[in-house]
Amino acid sequence: MLVVADTSPFVVLANINQTGILPALFGVVLVPPQIIAELSKPERSQPTRQFLASRPPRLLERTPSRFQRIGKLDVGESAAIGLAMELKADLLLIDEERGRSVARNYGLHITGTIGVLELAAEAKLLDLAAAFAAIKLTDFWVSHDFLDERLKLFIKSKEPSS
Repeated sequence: MLVVADTSPFVVLANINQTGILPALFGVVLVPPQIIAELSKPERSQPTRQFLASRPPRLLERTPSRFQRIGKLDVGESAAIGLAMELKADLLLIDEERGRSVARNYGLHITGTIGVLELAAEAKLLDLAAAFAAIKLTDFWVSHDFLDERLKLFIKSKEPSS
């Protein structure tokens, strides 16, 4: 599976100590150099900086053949969407709503950090309740009610049908 990622999934997964699920789920994850630059910013959290310093071999930097800013998206989102389109990626990992909307308009298949965590829980790589509880302790801008609802749906999907 060919997967391209934006910045935020790495930041969130690093902050909850779950970056190992990416290679377990997808094998190689590709990022444009703009994402590496965003992850390298000094204001990033210590876990994010540590993740980047010990970058796993299955996180590969790939420079798109050309770069074009897309509307009001930031540089990283534009680059990730551009690389996903160029490579005809199977999946783009992206959280920001504006970027997700643009990616969908370009016909890209997307999921965000929450979707990645749900896939990992489905594959029994982590406890979803614990992962969501950890996210609630970070500054990730996701509604706690949304996380609670997603967890209820996940648990319900595991119940035996009668």
